[in-house]
Amino acid sequence: MSKKNRNTEDVKDQVEEVLDTPLEETEKEKKEEINVETQLKEELQKEKDKFLRLFAEFENYKKRTSKERLELFKTANQDVIQSMLPVLDDFDRASKEIEKSKDKDLIKGVELIHNKLKETLKSKGLAEMEVASGDAFNADDHEAITQIPAPSEDLKGKIVDVIEKGYKLGDKVIRFPKVVTGQ
Repeated sequence: MSKKNRNTEDVKDQVEEVLDTPLEETEKEKKEEINVETQLKEELQKEKDKFLRLFAEFENYKKRTSKERLELFKTANQDVIQSMLPVLDDFDRASKEIEKSKDKDLIKGVELIHNKLKETLKSKGLAEMEVASGDAFNADDHEAITQIPAPSEDLKGKIVDVIEKGYKLGDKVIRFPKVVTGQ
């Protein structure tokens, strides 16, 4: 073979080699790019998922704390109101005794003070539990102090007398009514 033919073949081989090499490399690079791209997409999806979970958790935290805060505001004055209940009871007893008096101005003055105290406590959320003689006894709603023989058949298992009134603060019972039941 001549030198020219050899050179031509060498050049052809080199050209083919150069042409083949970039194709193989670009395919490898494409595969690598696809792998990197899928990895990045998976990482992005994981991060989005983490973010959504964290956001949902934070929203639940906000709801829970705002609910707790509202409950705290509703019952923040519970201790003060509970300490005022014996005063209110004493006032009720005093009012009954003063009504027996013949001094109308005294009765009127005590009633005004009594009503003002009741209305102030009511404005703070205090509500009296309505219980009367003859109502059915319910252990969930009443505190039985004692049982006595029922004065009549229709009072058996029912409330005979209310010893102490019960009160609610909002929806929460802060003092159950103390009652006497018939046996």
